[in-house]
Amino acid sequence: MWEKQGIVRTLEKSVRNLLIYVIFRFNGDTLKKSRFSFRDSFILFLKGIGMGAADIIPGVSGGTIALITGIYENLIEAINSIDPKFIIYFFRILFDRKYLTKSKESLLDIHFKFLLSLTAGIIVAFLVLANILGWLLDEYPTYTYAFFFGLILSSAFFVYKSSKNQFNLKSVLFLGIGILSGFYIVSIQTIQTDHSIFIVFIAGIVTFCAMILPGLSGAFILLIMGQYNFMLNVLRGITHLDFSGLSYAIAYIVGGIIGILAFSRVLSYLLRKHRALTLSFIIGLMIGALRKPAEVIIQVPDNI
Repeated sequence: MWEKQGIVRTLEKSVRNLLIYVIFRFNGDTLKKSRFSFRDSFILFLKGIGMGAADIIPGVSGGTIALITGIYENLIEAINSIDPKFIIYFFRILFDRKYLTKSKESLLDIHFKFLLSLTAGIIVAFLVLANILGWLLDEYPTYTYAFFFGLILSSAFFVYKSSKNQFNLKSVLFLGIGILSGFYIVSIQTIQTDHSIFIVFIAGIVTFCAMILPGLSGAFILLIMGQYNFMLNVLRGITHLDFSGLSYAIAYIVGGIIGILAFSRVLSYLLRKHRALTLSFIIGLMIGALRKPAEVIIQVPDNI
């Protein structure tokens, strides 16, 4: 009993010391590429709202919005600044005090200002726009998907125009692979699965990875996995203070964090080492994914 109390006291003291260090000794110099004014943070917040709104709609990618608004590579870098070893260091403080310093260093390497501003916008979009976008998709699906069709198409052109000097014949091959991949993915039929905590956790891993890849819709992957309506209802319930589905929301978010931390490192490497080919594939993915909004526009023409 006394041993457990000692561990708890050590853990509490470590957390307190870490928070005191962050609050009182933190300065902007630690975040080498994340010095933001209030105006910059607010603009990032608005971009986060755009990403969150896009991520709710099947067939539209939050990564596409990040690309359009010019923060995509900064986003990948910011996610990459989170070192999962921080959690290991944190718990090892109980047995070795030297890990407190390592925990502080790992914590302060994170691009907090960028991530917090953007994440706040995404969360607000999820909570506020879930009902609005649900209504728009029910009442005006053609207009809604037509808007995002134009947005995706223009963003593909924007990415090409901003990097066209880097493209070569090999890029054309990867462009074609991207188009075929995007076209095929959005044609996949819904898989019938249950709504267990584990399935929702796996869905979080997969869809969060898709969310940061332009042209690949996390919401559509969720739809394919048979979890979209279920999770949208969970989200709507939370906005109405019904927390009966909170455990599913937590499982989804935890899975998403794990997935996005791993996948961001892969994307960061590809953009560093094979930038032109990666961008070519992304452009192709965006063009191929246009099949989804195009099908809705063609099949539901009544409200044009």
